[in-house]
Amino acid sequence: MSLRALASPAVNATLMLLTLVLATAVVRSQAIESDPALFNGFDVSNSSISRLAIQRGGPPKDGIAAIDRPKFLAATQAALADSDRVLGVTLAGIARAYPVRILNWHEVVNDRFGEVDIAVTYCPLCGTGMAFEAGSTAGALGFGVSGLLYNSDVLLYDRKTQSLWSQILQVAISGPAKGSKLVAVALTHTTWADWRRRHPATQVLSTDTGFARDYGRDPYAGYDRVQSLMFDVQHRDDRFPLKEWVLGVEVGGRTKAYPFSVLARRVDAKGELLDSVGGKSLRVRYDAAHGTAEVVDASGRPVPSVMAFWFAWVAFHPRTEVLRAP
Repeated sequence: MSLRALASPAVNATLMLLTLVLATAVVRSQAIESDPALFNGFDVSNSSISRLAIQRGGPPKDGIAAIDRPKFLAATQAALADSDRVLGVTLAGIARAYPVRILNWHEVVNDRFGEVDIAVTYCPLCGTGMAFEAGSTAGALGFGVSGLLYNSDVLLYDRKTQSLWSQILQVAISGPAKGSKLVAVALTHTTWADWRRRHPATQVLSTDTGFARDYGRDPYAGYDRVQSLMFDVQHRDDRFPLKEWVLGVEVGGRTKAYPFSVLARRVDAKGELLDSVGGKSLRVRYDAAHGTAEVVDASGRPVPSVMAFWFAWVAFHPRTEVLRAP
């Protein structure tokens, strides 16, 4: 076909029609991708991550019910085994333990320490227990479970703006609050025996949650022992087994992972390791007997960190530094 023929009005009209059809198809595809019906009713049209990376976990919005009116028992009243896992928080002179056996079924506890509203969150798929100040973002309305996942990690939502928040990234990824950061509260993931020893006067989240759940049954039993994932992630790294426990910390924009298998070889006789991240001196404490690790600064003050499965930490932090074996 000659160039003159290509320039004919009929051909130009055809090309314009094809361009219009393609543009319409793209717009329609984008509209379908952000249709709230596909995302448990949430508007993700302004999402900071690819909408294709947001997955439905199965339950609908609030299908996993957050605990909004937590009740607590004294340590002597808690029916827990020494080896039971708990998330522990100390704030405003109050110590509280949140059994993982309860959090497996709810993932969010909206609580209040004195005048401070906090959200205690747990993602069974990533092993991540994290606590945040909730007052400036969700206020008294608190957070809920969206039923959506990103990198296999729970996407929370705040009831005030209906924005979606990444637990591990600690940031809103869509909605009116997009780009806002959560303020982390130091949390310890350890055994009930260890937490009770450290805080004899601790309060313990009661199984009287207002919901009919079998808290004696683990719906994720065995998940931590199989080298496979239920949901895909955007980045994988095979330096360690998928479900190896690591302690992750972020300081000054730098991240670092401390695999438990390496910590076991690096800590001193007191179970401690001196290190530096983002120009800040840190002391990492590792307790093999209770399967826990935490970070404090040079003054001994807790530094927010998170215990996570290796796959989860590195999926969100592909350029993370990693503690090396000796």
